[in-house]
Amino acid sequence: MKRGLIIGKFLPIHAGHLVLIDFAASRCDELIVSMSYTPADPIDWQLRYEWLKELVKNKPNVKAEVSLDDFDDESLPLSARIQRWAVFIKKRFPPIDYIFSSERYGDPFASVLGVEHQLFNLSRSNVPVSGTLIRENPFKYWNFIPDIVRPYFVKKICFYGPESTGKSTMAKHIASLYKTEYVPEVAREFITTNEFSVDDIIRIGNAQTQRVFEKVKTANKILCCDTDLITTQVYSKIYLNEVPQILYDLEKQIKYDHYFLFDIDVPWVADGLRDLGSKRQEMFNWFKSELEVRNISYEIIKGSWNEREAQVRKRIEQLLNPL
Repeated sequence: MKRGLIIGKFLPIHAGHLVLIDFAASRCDELIVSMSYTPADPIDWQLRYEWLKELVKNKPNVKAEVSLDDFDDESLPLSARIQRWAVFIKKRFPPIDYIFSSERYGDPFASVLGVEHQLFNLSRSNVPVSGTLIRENPFKYWNFIPDIVRPYFVKKICFYGPESTGKSTMAKHIASLYKTEYVPEVAREFITTNEFSVDDIIRIGNAQTQRVFEKVKTANKILCCDTDLITTQVYSKIYLNEVPQILYDLEKQIKYDHYFLFDIDVPWVADGLRDLGSKRQEMFNWFKSELEVRNISYEIIKGSWNEREAQVRKRIEQLLNPL
């Protein structure tokens, strides 16, 4: 039986890795794909390992492995580092017949191990991408990122503020323009009046959180979210005069990449649930202070519809195309 080995950090795993894995799997009976990690890695190792396992699970002769990288020393010359790698590989894995890589270190590494190196696409002309390039600008290389990895890089945008300021309409409109997902204010699916209980507000909080988790899986680069758990807390305080602790716990589960705080410089429109038209400035100040006390940066959205849309789109373009 011929056994092959691929090593890497997979920060993150991308299309280039996948074609290398397919190439290697077709040339040996058993392929070990070994992911190494350190606590300082920019992407959590457990998440990366879950991605790797999921992406190879239907390849019967491929086995994903993970190891703490406590043996390498980047301050050493490559020749010395390779010696360390070889010692680790010989201890960690059964006998290897082939090393597969798209790296120049493949030949000397295989030589030290006493195995054959099969080089694949050193120029990376087939898949011109790397983990570093993806981390620096994921949206430029979006098509090279596997579906399971994409949610990690999706920018979550919160359309935030008091009632009747155009948040929902704008969030839905922007989602349509960018061909992505929209997370509605889930409370409106649960209640038809402002007579609700603590149990109701907890269900709303859980549902709002879960909807974000669901929609981010299929979002296209950005996820447009109408409201957040801070908003749920505000209305819990207004209508119940208390905020269950779980709403604060749920808030911590999702970090939004940008907040648009919608101003009240538009007409107030009643819709059956809205009943705070006489307190618009007070509510705006409250929403604003909730962000500031958390040190969350925000951008106030004001003016006509066209002016608001232009503000929102300008910021989103900056998020999608960083310098």
